[in-house]
Formats: sequence, C-alpha cells, structure tokens
Amino acid sequence: MVDGEVRYAAIGDSFTEGMGDELPDGSVRGWADLVAAGLAAATDGRVHYANTAVRGRLLAPVVTDQLEAVLALDPAPTLITLNGGGNDMMRPGCDVDRLVALTERAVLRCAGAGVQLVLLSGADPTARLPFGGTMHRTGVALTAAVADLAARHGLLFVDAFGDEELRRPGYWSRDRLHLGPAGHRRVAGLVLGALGHPVTAHAIDPGPAEPRRLSAEARYYREHVLPWALRRLTRRSSGDGRSGKHQDWVAVPAGPGVLADEASR
Repeated sequence: MVDGEVRYAAIGDSFTEGMGDELPDGSVRGWADLVAAGLAAATDGRVHYANTAVRGRLLAPVVTDQLEAVLALDPAPTLITLNGGGNDMMRPGCDVDRLVALTERAVLRCAGAGVQLVLLSGADPTARLPFGGTMHRTGVALTAAVADLAARHGLLFVDAFGDEELRRPGYWSRDRLHLGPAGHRRVAGLVLGALGHPVTAHAIDPGPAEPRRLSAEARYYREHVLPWALRRLTRRSSGDGRSGKHQDWVAVPAGPGVLADEASR
C-alpha cells in the first residue's frame, strides 16, 4: 500500500510508450500504463499519471526535454521511471560512457527536485535481431554501468535486460524489437515488485519451440528490417512528429489490479 497521492511520470522511448501492446482502437498501452493501474489498485485510485515517452527517441532528449517537462508539471511528480539508450545502441559508435553520464545527469536532477527516480534497463531483444551480438555486448555494458550508478545513489534499478524469461520469443511482438502484451505485463510486475508491491512477474507457458522458416524470415526482413534501414539512411525516426500520450496528469481509477486476466483486453 502506498500512502497518500501518487503522481507517477514515465519518460523514455518506445519501450516506455508501450509499442507492441496495442489495444483494439490502435492506441498503445504498455508496462508503464500497467504500473500506473497497479499503483491505483494499491491506493484506492489516488494516482495521477503522465507518460511523455516517444518511440525512436535517443537518450539525450529523454533526460533533457522529457525530464524537464514532467518536472515542470503542477503539481510535481512524486515518482518518475526512466529508461533509455536502446535507440542509441542501434547506431554506430554508441558511447556507453556518454549514456551513463546522461543518466547520472537525470539522477542528480531528480535528487535536487526531491522526486523518487526508478531506473530501468530495457528488455533484451538481441538474440533474434540482425547483428544482435554487437548490440547485446553494448547492452550488457550499459546495464552494468547503470546498475552501478543506481547503487551508488541508492536508487531502485529494474533489470529487464538481464531477465532471462523475457528473452523468450513469446514475450515479443512480430517485429522482434518491441515487447508484446505478455512482455509488457511481465515488466510491469518487475517494476511493481521493486516498488514493494506483492506482485509476481507474469510468465507464459513455454509451449513448443518456434520454428524459423525461410519464408517467415524473408517476410520479417521485408516488413520490419528494411523499413528500419530506410529510416536510418534518410535520417528519419519512427517518432518524428509524435508527442507523448499523456503530457499532463490523468487520473487513474482504482481497479482490480495491474495483472488482472488479459481477457479484459
């Protein structure tokens, strides 16, 4: 149970925006929405929620533009979650030290504002991505450095990147880069558990191994890899022209809890 009103703001990229967890109306939900719902269930609805995350964002605008925007909300947040760096890792010459320095800037900014900050590492998609080995090594280094940063500053750190369960294909959407509904549900459980709520992180039935057929691989490259590569060549982002889905506080009603049966979707 959380005492008093909670004002929870989520900042980040597509992971925090909720891509891969699409609702019937085409909007996205995602783990941060589920965390807000879980907090509301624990506080009889005394929760307000903002989410300024935008797909494709690099870490620098997350810890400058997005962080400053949520700190400027009135009233101010009581809790912020921060994840970023995944899009930086997909670009040549990713500088892990720079990403850690940007993250520490956000840590110090939140400490100065008296706001609780929770750091997250994004889930690890690299086993099924082209050139995933290089990205995996960068992710391991970044995750370890952010975990150390969190420990030095006494912050909660949720290690989704190191969660072996989340690496299984059943937790991912068809693009293999973004979590699907089951993956977002599991991350929500990890975050709520770290915040002290008695929630068991969601796990799916293992089921049979997924065969990798040549036709399916060709379709995957055509539908997902090629469009991504074209955006890189033209220096466009999937988030161009987009803004966060909740740029001001929205009230979150009390409900049965974040991890209620997915039949409610």
